[in-house]
Amino acid sequence: MTDAAPEVPAAPAQPAASVTMPIAKALGSALREAMRADEKVLLMGEDIGPLGGVFRITEGLHAEFGGDRVLDTPLAESGIIGTAIGLAMRGYRPVIEIQFDGFVYPGFDQIVSQLAKMTARHGGAVRMPVVIRIPYGGHIGAVEHHQESPEAYFAHTAGLRVVSPSTANDAHWMLRQAIASDDPVIFLEPKAKYWSKGEVLAAPAAGLEGVGGMHRAVVAHPGTDVTLIGHGAMVHVLLQAAQIAEREGTSCEVIDLRSLSPIDWEPLVESARRTGRVVVAQEAPGHVSVGSEVAATIAERAFYSLEAPVLRVSGFDAPFPAAQLEDIYLPDADRVLDAVDRAMAY
Repeated sequence: MTDAAPEVPAAPAQPAASVTMPIAKALGSALREAMRADEKVLLMGEDIGPLGGVFRITEGLHAEFGGDRVLDTPLAESGIIGTAIGLAMRGYRPVIEIQFDGFVYPGFDQIVSQLAKMTARHGGAVRMPVVIRIPYGGHIGAVEHHQESPEAYFAHTAGLRVVSPSTANDAHWMLRQAIASDDPVIFLEPKAKYWSKGEVLAAPAAGLEGVGGMHRAVVAHPGTDVTLIGHGAMVHVLLQAAQIAEREGTSCEVIDLRSLSPIDWEPLVESARRTGRVVVAQEAPGHVSVGSEVAATIAERAFYSLEAPVLRVSGFDAPFPAAQLEDIYLPDADRVLDAVDRAMAY
């Protein structure tokens, strides 16, 4: 897998009909559609069967498709992922649910040593259509191992596609695209936004080819003075910051990365050249992170257009704290606006 892998064409000119639903329901709807469309799609995870998963994403799927296609697994992430690799080699399309972000680490070796490398190891003869769904991020008031942001580990690993939707429509259609992909996809779901509602477009006549590219960055809010870049739940914080800044006379453009590997650089660089100021925000710690890569690449490609250094806003370089301290640890609109003010001061 390389950045030059075939991309899905641009979105259709005519919008399709839509239905409003929470992100959680949009994900469940995508899984149901994919399973109805292809009997080789099956689900694996802890408590995803009759219970429907901790967040009820798979609710109703066990009743519809049975235990042979919606598998309640033991508490053994390494075994779950290893089994999915074997199933993919036999022509299946397994979709794994990791119950919480911090639980993925026992399966980390299977992901980076086997899943990410299997296709290259066999010279392209073996495909790995495996999707690993990971609810990630903070703002749910949970205990240790339940509010991690592990995206940098996977984005750094060659052979994986890594995406994170921020809207219900993207959650639905990006998951459908991920399941259809012949490459392994780490699908990061901002769990704090599971019950945020949004419109989900009905299937266009062109099918998955008509809903836009899975790896395309999009402008979530246009602006002229400062570019704000983020992914997942952070996009909602950036939109809030942009609204406040606009009332104070500063126009902020918000870009939703959507894909963390590969990254769609063109919209980011174009916006940076136009505004001359960039703030990159994320929940994860800032050291050696997705935000670091975005900041460095924009500085390389738009250097002569920048009016200020590319600034980063992130979680602190420390383990995620107890729930009572998460609002201090996680970036909010005030911290983003502080960076905007510093960028505008140059």
